[in-house]
Amino acid sequence: MLWKRALTLDQLNRMMQGCMIEHLGIRFVSLDDDRLEATMPVDQRTRQPHGLLHGGASVTLAESLGSVASYLCCEGDARVVGTEINASHLRAARDGQVRGLCRALHVGRRSHVWQIDIVDQQGKLCCAARLTVAVIGGG
Repeated sequence: MLWKRALTLDQLNRMMQGCMIEHLGIRFVSLDDDRLEATMPVDQRTRQPHGLLHGGASVTLAESLGSVASYLCCEGDARVVGTEINASHLRAARDGQVRGLCRALHVGRRSHVWQIDIVDQQGKLCCAARLTVAVIGGG
């Protein structure tokens, strides 16, 4: 099992209240032994003026997933901060919702690297992102 913190999906979603994650409608929906998933609506909050999912919204979903996954991998008072994100926008989404699937590429003592794939409702890849996270404190 990758996760060191035992939090439920309901607890994770409650932790996100009052911040950008809640404002964009991002919801954590699956927490497996080695994967975290969340959904985000494609609506007036997340579209750009031409009616397509905004690339910044996709990056927000990716960074949120990777940062929360890193938090779940840490113990004690450790904090995590994203230090680099790369996102390739491959396909447009216009409505419905997208789903982010986050898996670890590297989980070290001081850094984590995550692969986050964002797919549309047909399971087609819309965005492929990689996030590097620094782990601060926590001994």
